[in-house]
Parts: sequence; C-alpha cells; structure tokens
Amino acid sequence: MRWTMLVALTAALIMIAVGCAVGQTGGSGEPAKTTPPETKAPEVKATETKAPETQAKAGANPMVLIETNLGNIKVELFKDKAPISVENFLSYIKEGYYDSTIVHRVSTKQAGEKFVIQVGGITVDMRQKPQKPGIKNEATNGLSNLRGTLSMARTSDINSGSSHFFINLSDNKFLDHTGNDPKTFGYAVFGKVVEGMDVVDKIGQSAVGSSGGYQDVPTKPVIISKVKVVMASSKATSQQKAEPKQATEPETQNKPGETKPEDKGTQEPESKTTK
Repeated sequence: MRWTMLVALTAALIMIAVGCAVGQTGGSGEPAKTTPPETKAPEVKATETKAPETQAKAGANPMVLIETNLGNIKVELFKDKAPISVENFLSYIKEGYYDSTIVHRVSTKQAGEKFVIQVGGITVDMRQKPQKPGIKNEATNGLSNLRGTLSMARTSDINSGSSHFFINLSDNKFLDHTGNDPKTFGYAVFGKVVEGMDVVDKIGQSAVGSSGGYQDVPTKPVIISKVKVVMASSKATSQQKAEPKQATEPETQNKPGETKPEDKGTQEPESKTTK
C-alpha cells in the first residue's frame, strides 16, 4: 500500500514538472520569443535655410544714382518725409525720363555764392519733355534747403512741381516754408546727396550763358546719361531737424535784368537778393 502511494506521488511530481517546462517553451519545445518594444528613430527636422537678403528691407530709403559726363551723384530719397515727391521722382526715373537730358541751369547768388543746379527733362537741343501734372507741395515737412539737398522746382502755383528738381550748392534756408502764399510757401526738400558732392560742385563751376529762352545754361552741356534706382539704404542718413523759423524772412527777388522763360512749365527757385 505504501509502495503504491509512493509511486503515485512520484508520478504526480513528474507530471507537474513536465507541465511547468511546457509552459515556459510555449508548448512547441522552443523557447518563447519575446518581442522587444518598438523604438522609433528620432525625427530629424529639415533645417530651414533662408536665402540671403538681396532686396532692401521694408521702410528703407530709396537710393538713386545720377550718371553724368562729369561723374556720378548718389542720392538718398526721404520717402518718410516727402512721400509724394519721392514717388513722383521715382515714377519719372522708372520711365527713363531723365536719361539723355541735361543740367540746364547753374545759378549763383548776387554776391557770387553758388546757388543751385537744376534738372528737369530738357534735352541737349533745349526742348522740354512732356511733364506730368503737378503734385502737392511738401515744403511743410520740416526739412531745410541746406547744401546738398534736392528740392522740387515749381511755378508760381504752389502745387505745380512736376519733373524739375534742383540741388542746393549752399545753404538756402530762405527757400524753406515760412508762409502760405506762393513766395513764402517754399520748395519741398525730398532727398540729399550722399556721394558725389564733388561732382555737384564741379557742375556748379560751369560757365553759363543763355540758350533756348533759358538763363544760366552751361555753355558746355552737362549731360545726364542715366538716372537709376540702386540698392536702398538700410538706415536713413541723419535728416535735418526742423529749425525754428524767424518771424520774417527776406523776400526773394529776381536778379536785376533777369528774365524767366515763358511757358516752360516750371519756375526756378529765385536767388536771394543781397542788400
């Protein structure tokens, strides 16, 4: 009896051991496979490469190159202070309006001091190119007619400025805005020479005479071969601050014996009469 019980107990233990072994091998005799957790490769984001800036930043002042037979003049346009004048000037440049025209006026003050040089779309044979309608006079923008600045020329009509502009050869503050009548409203500054002022001065030394109904015309033509927009300035040069105006300004008059061309569509700024 005891022997029988011992045999049965032994058999039971053997069956238990075999069952455990089968559970560990997955019942096929082969070790159970364990699937490792999936590991995703880290996402590599493409690095964005920005193209180098080839255009001027928004808000930068336009720069213009005036090419002449005496040298080049680089100008910065104050579009923040004179947006209408600048847009008008750029529209003429875009059309090639000033190409193959001349500096038709080099003027001095009565005391012999250099005054202005003027351009306006007049050809070598002294013909005026067609002009666009006049624009609003921006002489109230606080900028002063100092040496090297560009201003809009006009007729006695305050808002008649169109294609004609001049570069001041000296400080001409008497051309600034001081009142609301045609003589005191002033001439709108819209730019400044930043390179080539020596060329401007060289033009200002030209011998002059009369031609085609115009006075103070260089006897040797100063030819503008091209005017074009170049890379804009990322930082505006220091612009003139508005200076307090005196209560009265000396009245400007024509030079003695000076005559103005009739029906030319523009009036040159008049030099200050010395007392």
